[in-house]
Amino acid sequence: MTDTRLKHYGWGREGEGMSEEERKFVLGRYHVKFGTDEFDTVAVPGLEELSLREPRIVPAPSLAPFCTSERYDRAAHTYGKSYPDYVRAMLGNYDSAPDVVAYPRNESEISAVMDWAGSVGASLTPFGGGSSVCGGVEPRVDGIKHKAAVSLDLRNLSKVIEVDSLSRVASIEAGAYGPFLENQLKPHNFTLRHFPQSFEYSTLGGWIATRSGGHFASLHTHIDDFVESLRVVTPAGVLETRRLPGSGAGPSPDRMFIGSEGILGVISRAWMRLQPRPKFRAGASVRFPSFFDAACAVRAVAQGGLYPSNCRILDPQEALNTGAADGSAAIMVLAFESGDHPLDAWFARALECCADHRGTPEPATARDAHLQGAAGIWRNAFIRMPYAREFLTPAGLINDTFESAITWDRFESFHDKVKTATECAILEATGIKGEVTCRFTHVYPDGPAPYFSFHARGRHGALLEQWQAIKNAASDALITAGGTITHHHAVGRDHRPWYDRQRPALFAAALRAAKRELDPQGMLNPGVLIDA
Repeated sequence: MTDTRLKHYGWGREGEGMSEEERKFVLGRYHVKFGTDEFDTVAVPGLEELSLREPRIVPAPSLAPFCTSERYDRAAHTYGKSYPDYVRAMLGNYDSAPDVVAYPRNESEISAVMDWAGSVGASLTPFGGGSSVCGGVEPRVDGIKHKAAVSLDLRNLSKVIEVDSLSRVASIEAGAYGPFLENQLKPHNFTLRHFPQSFEYSTLGGWIATRSGGHFASLHTHIDDFVESLRVVTPAGVLETRRLPGSGAGPSPDRMFIGSEGILGVISRAWMRLQPRPKFRAGASVRFPSFFDAACAVRAVAQGGLYPSNCRILDPQEALNTGAADGSAAIMVLAFESGDHPLDAWFARALECCADHRGTPEPATARDAHLQGAAGIWRNAFIRMPYAREFLTPAGLINDTFESAITWDRFESFHDKVKTATECAILEATGIKGEVTCRFTHVYPDGPAPYFSFHARGRHGALLEQWQAIKNAASDALITAGGTITHHHAVGRDHRPWYDRQRPALFAAALRAAKRELDPQGMLNPGVLIDA
């Protein structure tokens, strides 16, 4: 991280954003979609214009050195980056701002904040980088059990403490942001190689708590695969799991905290499995006549045990929207990498699988194909995409995504049902035909992780209601069709109604029992995953 602050509204750091050329390209796509030359755009209030209520609590004197109730800190810890978060921030609604933001410097200070929050009846929301897109970091107060709110930001716990080169693992503090983490591993010639879209603005602890999906499209798809052991601070005490390459000793305690979204405790550090830095690469962009042709090729590659680092496909409209193609073909972004051996045989076999399903690779050199042509254009668009929402939302445009996973035997039917339901919901909610596109983010031998994007022209004054109607229809459709409510975006509060339908009732009871034991006062991130 640099010294530049993260924005309280928008993506990234203050002063960052899309260039004028990028903005023109993105807005141009929407002008064409909706047949208009301009949109009704509202002004977003600046930081000093926000109306924040007075803090309801004051930190104990012993906590004052690392706690604050300053305007910026409270505003920056009010919301994540979901569409409804942007709308409410755009409208200047910061009613849920935390009363206090704590920046502990060690585990003792985390425990001290927990003890103090419990004593004053405050909820406590663990906060990584605030990049949640599912309502996972907004402080909540019910006025009865919780009368105030504290946000707990771990950015001061950001060190790589130890590297075990022989076992190829490292002990890393949970508040380390992606770039700072990688910079500390680089002198050891290792990398965690977990690159979610939010890499620059999210933390290791956030990745673990939300079961983040990362760089690898196959094999090591989630942060789960890299966790060797955890250390967690809970209101009931501190626990640490044993460092082991594997174990059959009962249910895994690590697995209980991976994906727990801050409701059971605060992950303070973890031993993480590392990767050698890549020395060999091979890749290509491959064109297909249709999205389903491309999906068949992906299945062949996944079931062939080739394990590419990237095997993402974009439907024709998705490829057009990102500038990766002209809308006449589906695109596969295919790449292999290794720190140990050349990849010619794996790459050649993957191209044979593509050819079997009418795939044609674009001309490119194997060395840097992942940066060339459609692959390079899409990669850049993928990284820059989150910056667009901060100017699209004030223009009354509803652009959002949702992702799932489904087995291969149900994929085509699933895709059509979910896409149709979402398109119908857009038309019903806004009165204007919208657009729904699809790509794959991760792939498995038994099925893909489809990632849908939807675009609608909303109406100021009704954006939240319109978004919710579309979200409800899409989520109902994917749950009914057998998918998961989220493959890697976590549950938060936005996905709770459908997570409640997906999750077995007896498991919910067991999770509540675990929360009662670890968080007796129910202070940690109330409303996420379960109700206490």
